[in-house]
Amino acid sequence: MPSRYSSLVPPLAAIVLTTIGSWALAQIPATITEQLTTPERIESSKWWPTDGRAGKNEYVGSRGCAQCHSAVVKSQSLHSMAKASTQAGSSDALRDASGQSFRLGEYEYKIVREADGTFHYTASSTGKAVSSPITWVFGAGKVGQSYLSEQDGTFHEVRFSYFATLHAFEVTPNQSPQPATSMDKAVGRVLSAAEAQRCFGCHTTASTVGKHFEPANAMPGVSCEGCHGAGSKHVAAMNAGNLDVGSAAIVNPKYLKPVDLIDFCGACHTTWWDAKRTGATGVANVRFQPYRLESSRCWGKGDARLTCISCHNPHQPLEREARAYDPKCLSCHASSKQSKPTVEQRGTACPVGKEECVTCHMPKYEVPDMHYRYTDHRIRIVKAGEAFPE
Repeated sequence: MPSRYSSLVPPLAAIVLTTIGSWALAQIPATITEQLTTPERIESSKWWPTDGRAGKNEYVGSRGCAQCHSAVVKSQSLHSMAKASTQAGSSDALRDASGQSFRLGEYEYKIVREADGTFHYTASSTGKAVSSPITWVFGAGKVGQSYLSEQDGTFHEVRFSYFATLHAFEVTPNQSPQPATSMDKAVGRVLSAAEAQRCFGCHTTASTVGKHFEPANAMPGVSCEGCHGAGSKHVAAMNAGNLDVGSAAIVNPKYLKPVDLIDFCGACHTTWWDAKRTGATGVANVRFQPYRLESSRCWGKGDARLTCISCHNPHQPLEREARAYDPKCLSCHASSKQSKPTVEQRGTACPVGKEECVTCHMPKYEVPDMHYRYTDHRIRIVKAGEAFPE
């Protein structure tokens, strides 16, 4: 990589560039010099998702926001982000499995619901058994749910997870699929403090306050303040009629320029540089929508018509009908059934004119340990029989 790039890329990204080696410059998004890793975004921004600088008293919760935005709060509560986590007592999957047993290798597991509504599970083999509480549930349930057990202030990722497509429990993603070789491994794995903080940072709201990880303070799911920042100053100013101060006290990401907006969502969904920094490879990358989108030819130098919120409204449940996205595609790419594209469209006209554009240009790939087919956000003309493109 030419040395001239060392003055253009962010510090951590510059380190990553040295690992890219023979990659052609054409494969790197044109906006690369404007992009940052999530830690750099947090450091350089007034506020950013997973930030953790605001104090616990600066959060008002969804009820505080609902004073003025009741309709938005109500619709956002139906979004998968709002259901990204819950305390174990509210899990339908756990409640349905209560009292049932299932096996993973040599170990038998059983989920038990206590009279007070809490859950614990037992893992047993050859006469030995261990019981642990289930404290938190991560995942809205569309793909599945994983479980955390808090024991003496340390979080353990439970060995089993629920998968919606299987309607059953299987080995938790990123844990070894090989049979557990000891009771400790059969129970789960210990999360480091940093890993637990990252998990809570993207699945809950206000779990880190004043730069300190305080999971007891976490509000389940990603609610208003997970994307707009702590709201106490905003609410106080608006109630006092000070509109200018109130507007300045809250973050509205829709006004960010395209590169920044993609990185904003990428704080949890993985930015281009975050993916490169971690060395993520293979089909599992299909889960990293911002990274895949920025690898699309459509993205170019950053197109305001092609940000996350161009197709997905974060205040409403995800639209799952493929044809619902056709107007977005055809706003840039006229079909053969339409009139000549306008100057604003500029995209190549679709010679097929088929409905459900995304089924051809954004194929689905299954991530084996997730037991789920994810939509690939690397928009492209897909060639027959092609392997998953890195």
